[in-house]
Amino acid sequence: MYLFHGLTCSEAFILVVMAYDRYVAICCPLHYPVLMTPQTNAMLAASAWLTALLLPIPAVVQTSHMAFGPVALVYHCFCDHLAVVQASCSDTTPQTFLGFCIAMVVSFLPLLLVFLSYAHILASVLRISSREGRSKAFSTCSSHLLVVGTYYSSIAVAYVAYRADLPLDFHIMGNVVFAILTPVLNPLIYTLRNKDVKAAITKMRV
Repeated sequence: MYLFHGLTCSEAFILVVMAYDRYVAICCPLHYPVLMTPQTNAMLAASAWLTALLLPIPAVVQTSHMAFGPVALVYHCFCDHLAVVQASCSDTTPQTFLGFCIAMVVSFLPLLLVFLSYAHILASVLRISSREGRSKAFSTCSSHLLVVGTYYSSIAVAYVAYRADLPLDFHIMGNVVFAILTPVLNPLIYTLRNKDVKAAITKMRV
């Protein structure tokens, strides 16, 4: 449970760091080498990972102290926090509320920060006079936007599957999509943006 939720949180915070990187690159291009030094990049990445790995600890520790019957059936294919809590014979209200609060911090706060970054980016791009300059700026952000869209759409699928009072199988499939789809697509999306990979694919076609 800790590894799954910790790594999920890290992905959300890394997407925020990448959005900030794109913001500095497009809105403050002349200051980019000064603002985004290797030390700054390392600090931002370390902060994202540290926050992500610390955030799930309270929920995981409290869940480990809950009471379970002799046979506890977890209706899931991995140790999802909510699925484990629902299998407990203790009062699940505090744990459900804690899990909801952590989900809000991990989901909506990073999404808000990404939106703010791209609002400034969009305002800067629209001030670029040449069509080629605007196209280049949008191209810089396209892969990151695609990953953000995939990540948060999979979260929405998982959330709707749970809240819409659908059968448990739909809830499980929503979480599987959320857990697997984005990590599988990320390397493909970023790799296809690589010039060397594009050149290799072009040669293979020829």
